[in-house]
Amino acid sequence: MNIKAEDIKVNIGEKNILKGINIDVDNKEFIGIIGPNGSGKSTFLKCLYKTLKPSSGIIKLDDINMSNISAKNSAKKMAVVAQHNYYDFDFKVEDIVLMGRSPHKKMMERDSKRDYDIVNEALEKVDMIKLKNRNFNTLSGGEQQRIILARALAQQTDCLILDEPTNHLDIKYQLQLMNTVKNLNIEVIAAIHDLNIALMYCDKIYVLKDGNIVSFGAPKEVLTKELIRDVYEVDAVINRDEEENIVNISYKPYVYSLD
Repeated sequence: MNIKAEDIKVNIGEKNILKGINIDVDNKEFIGIIGPNGSGKSTFLKCLYKTLKPSSGIIKLDDINMSNISAKNSAKKMAVVAQHNYYDFDFKVEDIVLMGRSPHKKMMERDSKRDYDIVNEALEKVDMIKLKNRNFNTLSGGEQQRIILARALAQQTDCLILDEPTNHLDIKYQLQLMNTVKNLNIEVIAAIHDLNIALMYCDKIYVLKDGNIVSFGAPKEVLTKELIRDVYEVDAVINRDEEENIVNISYKPYVYSLD
């Protein structure tokens, strides 16, 4: 599936949130959208999954304008894990994940054995099968986030949109979640705040600053000390291990001026 955004602009009042965003996602790529808070990452993703209408520009799925695709058909192609706040769902975990099967069902159609098999498989992938009979609102924030991912996996789409998916997760589950998503072999577009996560998992990244794309390409090429200083206003150290083909980023302590 191909996803293309052409000159996406979002204006709220007199403020220009997005100033002309272009991306092209194809061939089951894992795409990272990075940038500081307020750069427009979440706003852009909301345009992709149709909770926010751009002020101008076009988003296409396989050359079809998204505005001409129904919500149900869009949900068959694209699953979403939005930024976690608090979900007060008084349902069993299993029932929450079953909601991911809704786009594939006719009105009043019963859940089938295949639906339950898909739900169990999704819960296994996020290591939450043991909690499938728990009430969702009794779970921790991190556990809830993994259930919301399982619900998205149950949709069995060709594309997954993630808005800072590792928020509220311990390091173990951050890596587990990203490994799970990477191994789906589908197109992924993720807003990511951790640059080392972006380095580890993304095939390509787009860097946003003040509503503009200031750079894009392979993470190891894009994430330089100069770019990080310009975009994030911090001094970074790029550590490279050529033998292991590993790159990671560390940061110099920030020195406050008393002047």
